[in-house]
Amino acid sequence: MKTRALAAALLCCALHGADAQTPRTIRFAAEEWPPFVTPTLPEDGMSGSLMHAVFDKLGYSVRIDYFPWRRTFELGRRDPRYAGVAVVYHTAEREAMCHFSVPIASTLIVLVSLKEQPVRTSRIADLRGVRIGTVAGYSNGDEFDTLAHQGRIEVEEGVNDETNLRKLLVRRFPAIVIERRVLRHLLASRFAPAERERIVIDERPFRERPMHICFKKSPEGLIQQRAFNDAARAFDFVQMEKDYWRRVGQQGGGNLDG
Repeated sequence: MKTRALAAALLCCALHGADAQTPRTIRFAAEEWPPFVTPTLPEDGMSGSLMHAVFDKLGYSVRIDYFPWRRTFELGRRDPRYAGVAVVYHTAEREAMCHFSVPIASTLIVLVSLKEQPVRTSRIADLRGVRIGTVAGYSNGDEFDTLAHQGRIEVEEGVNDETNLRKLLVRRFPAIVIERRVLRHLLASRFAPAERERIVIDERPFRERPMHICFKKSPEGLIQQRAFNDAARAFDFVQMEKDYWRRVGQQGGGNLDG
């Protein structure tokens, strides 16, 4: 199917809930997750900027509405106003819920603890016996998620990453898992230098993972996913990601533990 026909097919969903002034708007639900998707950075964050670029090529503007995570996933999948969820990890469970876009972010989960009581390991399985702070509803990779579900890793679920960081600083648990750039952004914008100095990270247990748009698991969602993926071929996402981080002052992953 040609790009023009695919773009026309996008319109039937895009019109749901669109403003009269912007009839060619496609909407997504998202949880604010800076610096990847957030209204506080240019073009709704790094992943948002890629979405804007691709849909602009298709002749659409993107509108991202922000909600808590569980509501985000429910609205993005079921509400007729939304084409899907931005952005999510690919998991086996979500295969039944999403048509996944091509990757629109490269991420790395890290293990975070305090310098006065560091938790270090090269294997996720070695975290048995360590209570780990996680965010409810988040995926932290197949191995970690499976071990947590089996009770072989003890987790304490929180409402968001910032809350978990604050709990870590008052020693509610010895470690948390969090995406590396999200950690860096939070520490720079929400925490004092003395608090940042107490943080140590370990990248070894986890691998880099891509993130995607979750289009609805419907015939219409499949058409939209194919339109997006087809248009995305015209872009160098790797270079665009590097350029975006440079623009907002987040070059490189950052070495937080010195």
